[in-house]
Amino acid sequence: MYKRKKNEIPRIDVSMEELEKVLERARKEPLDEEGYAKLKASLETLGYLVQLVENKDTTIHRLRQILFGSSTEKTSQVLPTEDVARQAGNPTVNPKVPKEKASGEKSKGHGRNGAEAYSGAEKVQVAHESLKPGDRCPHCQKGKVYHQAQPGVLVRVVGQAALKATVYELEKLRCNLCTEVFTAEPPEGVGAEKYDETSASMIALLKYGSGLPFHRLERLQGCLGIPLPAATQWEIVKEITGVLKPAYQELIRQAAQGEVVHNDDTTMKILAMMPARSPTEECAEEKSERTGVFTSGIVSTREGRRIALFFTGRKHAGENLAEVLSKRASELGPPIQMCDALSRNPPKEFQVILSNCIAHARRKFVEVAENFPEECRYVLEQLGEVYKNDALAREQGMSPEQRLHFHQVESGPRMRDLETWFKKQFAERKVEPNSGLGSAILYMQKYWDKLTQFLRQAGAPLDNNIVERTLKMAILHRKNAMFYKTQNGARVGDLFMSLIYTCQFCDANPFDYLTELQRHRRELFRNPSDWMPWNYRNTLVRTSVHAAGAN
Repeated sequence: MYKRKKNEIPRIDVSMEELEKVLERARKEPLDEEGYAKLKASLETLGYLVQLVENKDTTIHRLRQILFGSSTEKTSQVLPTEDVARQAGNPTVNPKVPKEKASGEKSKGHGRNGAEAYSGAEKVQVAHESLKPGDRCPHCQKGKVYHQAQPGVLVRVVGQAALKATVYELEKLRCNLCTEVFTAEPPEGVGAEKYDETSASMIALLKYGSGLPFHRLERLQGCLGIPLPAATQWEIVKEITGVLKPAYQELIRQAAQGEVVHNDDTTMKILAMMPARSPTEECAEEKSERTGVFTSGIVSTREGRRIALFFTGRKHAGENLAEVLSKRASELGPPIQMCDALSRNPPKEFQVILSNCIAHARRKFVEVAENFPEECRYVLEQLGEVYKNDALAREQGMSPEQRLHFHQVESGPRMRDLETWFKKQFAERKVEPNSGLGSAILYMQKYWDKLTQFLRQAGAPLDNNIVERTLKMAILHRKNAMFYKTQNGARVGDLFMSLIYTCQFCDANPFDYLTELQRHRRELFRNPSDWMPWNYRNTLVRTSVHAAGAN
């Protein structure tokens, strides 16, 4: 049976008012699926909180952190500087960080967006109302005006429905003698379908890219006078899944050839795979020994490009990774795999160069920093220098081999000092092995070789943060939509999330990408490798040039 990860709490957006309504409905009639899911999640949360409170090792600080999360795990926030701690008289109180720099300069990334940021906006060329290039200057009456390299720009943003509708009223004329009716032809380019390719792309992007459930989009569209039932939305995205499937399968094939693969999973709910609620009710899916349902995230790096994949079902991250690697070319060597230390993450059937996540190990010291401030400060600062070295290697554009040598010279001594310090804590009996700090040290000692793979293997990453950020897309869906109804619905979600998130990695427009795949479905079916997020624009250019030459 699946056990919840340590310190993992079920997330649910349900107010007390909603729960009271659910309970009131339950008195009169059986609960629907949504009401049952809300009530079940609330009871799970209550049970988990009781377990936390009963645990003598759970502090109020830790309980708050589990419930509300931590805004940052930076050393400067986890442990204040020595001067601030001395002034406050309490080394565990985090100092307040000013929102702006002392000089008054705002932090990077704050402020208005320039016109160049609106890459998806419609561009309108506006000519001068009275002048054109070559005219005499109206000011000095001597010179001539000419085009400037940079035009003046105005940005105007208007609001509209997510899916806009146009009603064409076709004029009808009827003969008063023979009663023949003549109807106007629709304008050119209107198309025969009620919902075109862009509507399908927008629904998929809102649902699987931004976490907007079908029923919320239905309510939004209804308020704006453009009805779009949830059932219709599902039919639209389900229909185009078959069109996009070749791109998804090619994405999996190319991810299998990656040099570095990251993987992890998170819990998910599929109603059809959940246990029956009563003895008379049967589970819609076949019974399985494994009761948990998971969404696995896999990020593969190949030739500097990143590919994101999602898989939802009974299988763990390692099992899904094994299915991906089954498509790996036989002449390629084993890839570098980055994951946390859970035994279910490595693929059992395939050889990999296994690396473990330093961020997971570091987090264990963050969690006990309140009780062991000085010891944790030393560990966090040593690891902080290693991360600084990695950032420097990235900024300078080092090759994997150059980065390896740089880490061996700059980070190697720090990691050896840290390893010696760990041994010294137990040898000199400065730390109890069963204490919080002792557990954190034992974890790093147990997985030391895999945690320091970046000192021996070119290209080995430091942590698994990239796939944890990727899984936030699935977590957003779980938070807002709460569940998938069937396994087929989960497969549809996996396909769209994989394509959309890979577009984000490639700085491609996912709306434009999904639309072009639908418009070129025949070409996609014939040669899907030409229609990946990173090269489809070049393919469109080649296609248009070829078509122009043929004409």
